[in-house]
Amino acid sequence: MPTEGQPAPDFTLPGAGGRTLSLADFRGRKVVLYFYPKDDTSGCTLEAQEFTRLKEAFDAAGASVIGVSPDSVASHDKFAKKYSLDVALASDETKEMLTAYGVWGEKSMYGRKYLGVERATVLIDGDGKVARVWTKVKARGHADEVFAAVQRI
Repeated sequence: MPTEGQPAPDFTLPGAGGRTLSLADFRGRKVVLYFYPKDDTSGCTLEAQEFTRLKEAFDAAGASVIGVSPDSVASHDKFAKKYSLDVALASDETKEMLTAYGVWGEKSMYGRKYLGVERATVLIDGDGKVARVWTKVKARGHADEVFAAVQRI
């Protein structure tokens, strides 16, 4: 996982709604990358809804919010429509970007090991450097915590 002060790993990913999302396109703006395991699951839906609730506040603070998971663009489109999500959703089916950010790896649930996404968030400043990293994120209330950090940089 990148550490604070390091340049954030660049990426270009397909996104919901036919968008292409590239870190370079956000230069000069703060970027909140929140990584989540799977569309339309309880924790991931709650997190996306909370970031959507604060989207206008993030915009006013000069920050763009991008949710990233290994789900397909079609899955993101369906997820965004079902819950009226208003944040960008990027698809990393190859897991290259997820790996570069250190959030793709072995997980364990009920004694079963599998590969998946660790719920995490990376805040990137307008110069493309990592300003803050959250790991082992709990969905409820996380968007508020991230917004408070955005206001401080």
